[in-house]
Amino acid sequence: MHDKRRYPAGAEIAPAGGVHFRVWTPGRQKVEVVLESSAHELQPEGNGYFSITIPDLKAGTRYRFRLDGDAALYPDPVSRFQPEGPHGPSQIVDPWSYRWSDQGWKGIALPGQVLYEMHIGTFTKEGTWAAAERELSELATAGITCLELMPVAEFPGRFGWGYDGVNLYAPTHLYGEPDDFRRFVDRAHQLGLGVILDVVYNHLGPDGNYLRAFSPAYFTDKYKTEWGEAINFDGPDSGPVRDFVAANAAYWIDEFHLDGLRIDATQNIYDDTSDPSKHILAEIGRRVRSAAKDRSTIITNENEPQHPRIVRSLEEGGYGLDALWNDDFHHSAMVALTGRSEAYYSDYRGTAQEFVSAIKYGYLYQGQWYSWQGKRRGQPGIDLSPEKFVTFIQNHDQVANSGRGLRAHQLTSPGRYRAMTALLLLAPGTPLLFQGQEFAASAPFYYFADHQPDLAKLVQAGRAEFLTQFPSLADPRMGSVFAPPHDAATFERCKLDLSERERHAAAYQLVKDLLKLRREDAVFRVQRPWEVDGAVFNDHAFVLRYFADDGMDRLLVVNFGRDLHVNPCPEPLLAPPEDSRWRLILSTEAPQYGGSGTGPIETDEEGWQISGESAFVFIPEVAEGTATTLHHGRLGGGKGRIVY
Repeated sequence: MHDKRRYPAGAEIAPAGGVHFRVWTPGRQKVEVVLESSAHELQPEGNGYFSITIPDLKAGTRYRFRLDGDAALYPDPVSRFQPEGPHGPSQIVDPWSYRWSDQGWKGIALPGQVLYEMHIGTFTKEGTWAAAERELSELATAGITCLELMPVAEFPGRFGWGYDGVNLYAPTHLYGEPDDFRRFVDRAHQLGLGVILDVVYNHLGPDGNYLRAFSPAYFTDKYKTEWGEAINFDGPDSGPVRDFVAANAAYWIDEFHLDGLRIDATQNIYDDTSDPSKHILAEIGRRVRSAAKDRSTIITNENEPQHPRIVRSLEEGGYGLDALWNDDFHHSAMVALTGRSEAYYSDYRGTAQEFVSAIKYGYLYQGQWYSWQGKRRGQPGIDLSPEKFVTFIQNHDQVANSGRGLRAHQLTSPGRYRAMTALLLLAPGTPLLFQGQEFAASAPFYYFADHQPDLAKLVQAGRAEFLTQFPSLADPRMGSVFAPPHDAATFERCKLDLSERERHAAAYQLVKDLLKLRREDAVFRVQRPWEVDGAVFNDHAFVLRYFADDGMDRLLVVNFGRDLHVNPCPEPLLAPPEDSRWRLILSTEAPQYGGSGTGPIETDEEGWQISGESAFVFIPEVAEGTATTLHHGRLGGGKGRIVY
């Protein structure tokens, strides 16, 4: 039970009854909280804070602030709910009224997770927490372990991605009430699903952002972002701003029982400190862990320049967070799938060696020259454990950046896509699926944002200009097919048709079988460094060997190109364990997955016959006529790895 203020500012139910209001607005002389029929002046505390307790107020009461007697009324910067959107009044919320049933839930750890990026507004036709909640059982059955929700902080308009949020503490009214969100999380935990939230701490949206009225110190012109004013984490009066953001991170864990965060565009979260342990990202990590108490949490991060420091421990001079999105894997995958390497795909070839290196080392660029940006990209991270790299072939940005909002399976051949799916879901990184990817959804995913007309025109023009970095999309004839972001039809077209789970049953079955193999097979489940090695047959085909403690290794053979005949086979990774032969247990060309069938792959006379655009999984079995049991040592001796 709460016995004092939990957060630096906002409206909180007081222990003795009533509501305690606290707001930070340095430079103001008079602050009033305005209710429906009365106004009450807050008392100055010093350091820019004002507060008051008003008795007899209850949850559901709506209020705004008046500053220095001005006519304008503003929502609370720490509003927990904006029932009429960001321009309307704030509403008092009692976070303790919801009765949780997840008392036995211990949170989630990073190893073993399968992430699922979800946009609540388009995941179902209804676009609500309640509708999404009804689908959670199906996601858990499919093998998903953790939902990654796109941002839900209140934003303007009838629809949007959520990255232009302006009320960081208020889950948007578009999806339901705060308790609907809590009920969604509660049900997920009952089913064994974790839930993490995408949060945006690098900027706020341009419409409905009233923080500057309370203090210009929320923002800084010392740094620039692509989307708006940078948040002030290291300038004058930055202390309360840091508290505002770090407390927000803790708030989602505390009051909504979330299992962690995904932090957007960390390269634009600026904090000029020489001590990494004092960086705002490190502080966010500490606040999240503290708020979780005895529950485990994970914090994943988008970081375009690829800085592993974010996930190194505080003792190692890092920020102590957990995982990084691996754009390099995605970029290689898309080049391999489509054959195109324009714009930010320019420095990738989609070759077999790139995939072997990505599987073994995470980022492909760890300090080498990167011609697309005209500078070196990345920093060394070879030592990081595989699970610290979130791998994907689809996410909200990348699907939308195809211009037509097309998904990866719509941009390549069926066989090549199935083979890439096997690589993604059996690779030792932490895989992420984008909503609908599991059943090859036909719904596009465009950029959509419902802004007022003048801003909508600017956003549409800016989006079109962004896409011109792709020479193919710069074709003037393509302009007519770009979906207007502000058009409600654009948003509606992005909604999933969940009945496609049945109509696309073959694609769905492949994902479910791969995730079952990843979950139940002791060798594929391991995510330790140096437990996988690979060898290249040609630019399009390669083998990965997963080493097992008992010598019962696994093979994943992938061919994104044409049929390949490998004979002779002077490659030790293809050698089966002693007294055994390889047995095929999964082929992406199996008829139940929509494939064309699989012939003999390895024979004594013909070597390896690897069909084109396919992937195959092998386990060892005792060779026919062999009386001895399988060899229980490790191939190669020592730690069981062959390093070239």
